[in-house]
Amino acid sequence: MGRSGFREVVSCVLLILLPASLLAADSTAAMLYTTGTAWVNGAHVPRASSAIFSGDMLQTRSDSVANINSAGSSITVLSNSLVQFEGSGVKIEHGAVAVSTSKGVATTAGDVKVSPVSSAWTEFNVTDVDGTVRIAARKGDVTIFDGKDTFTLAQGQETSRDESSDQSDKENKKKSKKRAAGAAPGAEGGILNTPLAIEIGAGIIGLTTILVLAHDDDPASPSKP
Repeated sequence: MGRSGFREVVSCVLLILLPASLLAADSTAAMLYTTGTAWVNGAHVPRASSAIFSGDMLQTRSDSVANINSAGSSITVLSNSLVQFEGSGVKIEHGAVAVSTSKGVATTAGDVKVSPVSSAWTEFNVTDVDGTVRIAARKGDVTIFDGKDTFTLAQGQETSRDESSDQSDKENKKKSKKRAAGAAPGAEGGILNTPLAIEIGAGIIGLTTILVLAHDDDPASPSKP
């Protein structure tokens, strides 16, 4: 193999290994795998796999799911979900996740925080819809803090808690989420393209034309003194 060929091989190896090494060096990063359409920070994920970093917002739609994989942990973000990846955990704004971890990865939804009791392999699901958080311990026990009290949910059990320990705050969050979920896309032409604005504009143009024509019928100066 010639020197140029050897350099090409080395370059290809570096291109493959360098992203992985950078990812391993950053404990707040993980690999994101998507099935269907998903968005990170409002931008469409262009490939089936990419890196995701702490603080990134991940959104799936009704026909898509996403997996966040890191050493010792896997977080499945189910359809119609909006979550924030936090490196050592995930925060649910709306929707559901399934967590499998031996690294103590926690999940937060409002005031509710769910985390494994031990470092043993633990699997649990958390769903946050309309202000109600539902937790299911699939494998291993989990600890739940609901903003006021802390208790343990044993393997195989399920429970639910209010997203907020304060009732008024809970109602405000529910209204905010409903507005976000039902937000309509931006108007294509703005307010000036609405039927009412068009009718008003046409009326103004018509009135202006009449005044101009009426003014043109009068001579600029009297023909007679």
